[in-house]
Amino acid sequence: MAEEEDIYTKDGTVDYGNKPANKKKTGTWKACPYILGNECCERLAYYGMSTNLVVYFKTQLDQHSATAAKNQANWSGTCYVMPLLGAFLADSYLGRYWTIAIFSIIYVCGMALLTISASVPGLRPTCYEKDKCHATDGQTAVFFVALYLVALGTGGIKPCVSSYGADQFDDADPIERNYKNSFFNWFYFSINIGALIASSLIVWIQQDIGWGWGFGVPAVAMAFAVISFFGGSHLYRYQKPGGSPLTRICQVVVASFRKYDVSLPAEKSLLYETTAAESAIKGSRKLAHTNELRFFDKAAVRTESDENRGSTNNWKLCTVTQVEELKSVIKLLPIWATGIIFSTVYNQMSNMFVLQAMYMDTHLGKFKIPEASLSVFDTIAVILWVPVYDRMLIPFVRKFTGHKNGLSQLQRMGTGLVISVFAMVSAAVVEVVRLGIVKRHNYYDTTNDIPMSVFWQIPQYMIIGCAEVFTFIGQLEFFYDQAPDSMRSLCAALSLTTTALGSYVSSLLVTIVTDLSTKNGKAGWIADNPNYGKLHYFFLLLSVLSVLNFFIFLVVAKRYKYKKAINKDDLVPMVADDDDKLAL
Repeated sequence: MAEEEDIYTKDGTVDYGNKPANKKKTGTWKACPYILGNECCERLAYYGMSTNLVVYFKTQLDQHSATAAKNQANWSGTCYVMPLLGAFLADSYLGRYWTIAIFSIIYVCGMALLTISASVPGLRPTCYEKDKCHATDGQTAVFFVALYLVALGTGGIKPCVSSYGADQFDDADPIERNYKNSFFNWFYFSINIGALIASSLIVWIQQDIGWGWGFGVPAVAMAFAVISFFGGSHLYRYQKPGGSPLTRICQVVVASFRKYDVSLPAEKSLLYETTAAESAIKGSRKLAHTNELRFFDKAAVRTESDENRGSTNNWKLCTVTQVEELKSVIKLLPIWATGIIFSTVYNQMSNMFVLQAMYMDTHLGKFKIPEASLSVFDTIAVILWVPVYDRMLIPFVRKFTGHKNGLSQLQRMGTGLVISVFAMVSAAVVEVVRLGIVKRHNYYDTTNDIPMSVFWQIPQYMIIGCAEVFTFIGQLEFFYDQAPDSMRSLCAALSLTTTALGSYVSSLLVTIVTDLSTKNGKAGWIADNPNYGKLHYFFLLLSVLSVLNFFIFLVVAKRYKYKKAINKDDLVPMVADDDDKLAL
């Protein structure tokens, strides 16, 4: 009987027929190729239309450099805010599978309209020479409608795909749990395979063949992403939606304040929890009590009025697991906040780095390289570093730290924050050298390429790629692992909002810097013609902010305590290793 039970997962997942998931027939690496294929194609589509977006704004829609940069940052930010909507629907009502399916269709519609707006006469901008175009208000409006349809579509996909892939591994099975750590590395690897094709082939198509084809190919890639995802339906494990997490959070807050004058019991065992092996929250394991944020424990204190009621009113009495859900989210917020500046640095690849490249020599022999194609070196760095990290660095570092993953999730994220500082310093050095050439040879108003190869940008892209492997993958794993089972999509979306806020911070910094630096008729740091600007000051500003952000991260990471989950049939909580903390 025990052997029969062992063939089924213990984390609450079910199969396509809504029966307990059989470990031998569903999930693990059998199901993951379909999810990784979906992510690869979707990222090809996303980066294929977004990598060169600032160039499209500037050359096709005839926008000023600062306006183009802000529009790109605002749209990118929206793409990373919309996951909150998708995550809420996935965790509360639809489940991750159907959320991905529905929003993928919206995504494809947006990509199709984007292709039409760039290729159909009357909808596409009117060009009087190459890269010298004018768009009417109507044409611009159609383009932005398509663009924000894509933002809506990607909102449902982003928070769900990584979590859905991780759902294919049973948290209660030690072997499968170890596979999950590798899954996040290879998930990010798949993202960057798609990004590599996008930043090389797709960018070249856009600037050498045409924007219609340049947006059309990503649209086809997105269609393949949908096909890949549906192809694995019979192999997937499905986590049941647990109802609105926001409602449960509100219930804990309300119940706590209603009992603000109630004393907490000396024994935590006196706090209310269901007697069943499973949590009262569908699709979620029980969480062990923690001693942080004790005020919210009042929501789980049983009073005389609670005892007299025939049934439990969740607005007056909550389980320990429900209280710990709220605590888990609150404890994540300081770590989450420290990811914003890193995302601001990351955003420069599709923003200021491209602007910088437009005033450098982009020729390789007779071949002209699209400015945005340099981001391929960021992708190459990630593709190189993921297997190195997974196969070489982890075993090597494990010898010194004793940690099963080499570095804890927080140590991994902190390492990436440090590395990102050097990316901005590298970009500033390149700009200082470039402006030196401009000054010596009086190239301020030249229409020809400045004799400084764009390949001098390679180090700044490669350094960011290295930082991504540490910080972004660490974030993916950390927010999935530390999220309550029934709130994993929501917490994945929360981690993605750092990218959104990073884009908005980038846009805000551009606005503030432009306003302050253009006083008294000056060209400003971010001039329409960067030859008159001081772009290196902007990069140095970001490096200083990154250093300050790292020290804040050290403080909040040192105080963080990992969650404790109780598996079905377990007598003791499953908790992260004792050394799974940030070593200072």
